[in-house]
Amino acid sequence: MDPEGDIPATIRSFSTSDQAACLALYEHGLVGGKISDNDTGFDIDHIAVAYMKDGNHFWVAEADKRIVGTIGVQHHDEGTGEIRRLRVHPDYRRRGIGTALLETAVRFCREQNYLKVTLDTYMERDPAIRLFERFKFKHYRTRTFGEKELVYFILDLYAGDEREPHAPHVG
Repeated sequence: MDPEGDIPATIRSFSTSDQAACLALYEHGLVGGKISDNDTGFDIDHIAVAYMKDGNHFWVAEADKRIVGTIGVQHHDEGTGEIRRLRVHPDYRRRGIGTALLETAVRFCREQNYLKVTLDTYMERDPAIRLFERFKFKHYRTRTFGEKELVYFILDLYAGDEREPHAPHVG
């Protein structure tokens, strides 16, 4: 585990009572402090509607009696899960929470028999990009929105390229 040590955290399914905390964490993590030109934010404003049905799901990481991380999976294209809204509060980064959230989402995609998993992030998010690469996500394109570069990744579950799952580092 990370030299900074483990923290007690639980990865669990979203509950409606988590909505305000998830929205606050999302807003705190916006690049440049504002929503992107290519995003509406509808899904984060309405998590239960956007994620909690039909092959979609949303999880939170809870530590010290508060929400410190989020991740969601949406099913848009046949055989594909899209990972969205990965956030970890700055005070809780580099402690395995992002890894545990990503493992949870990839496991869900595998259980849904998705053939591939996609995600995107802005170039400014170097730690996130390194995390995705550790999970063997492959960069497949880059697009420019305004003055920011959006980097797209794919993980081919059908080919078995993903990192071997293991027990999460957080409790």
